Amino acid sequence: MTVRHGFHATMTTQPGKADELIDLLLNAPSLPHEDCIVFLVSRSASDRDVVHVIEGWTSAEAHSTFFASEQAQALVAKLQPLLAGESTYTDAVPVGGKATF
Repeated sequence: MTVRHGFHATMTTQPGKADELIDLLLNAPSLPHEDCIVFLVSRSASDRDVVHVIEGWTSAEAHSTFFASEQAQALVAKLQPLLAGESTYTDAVPVGGKATF
């Protein structure tokens, strides 16, 4: 599969809530999704309340369809109270690389 749509999100949590946010993201029952080829969660080394997510999808339509689903909306509703303000999103299409955990 080829990534044709992606983004990088930066989320700042309420103080001390990053671990909870990370846990929700990594254990979401709706992820992994077959059209989500890249899903990486990381945290800032300098600010432990900042979490980054990189996603790569087969298409913008697949991404939109997924986030319109009840499962995705339920996840977003759980994440919102943990956040301190609006998240920032930058379009980014992963083109290669390596991730080993």
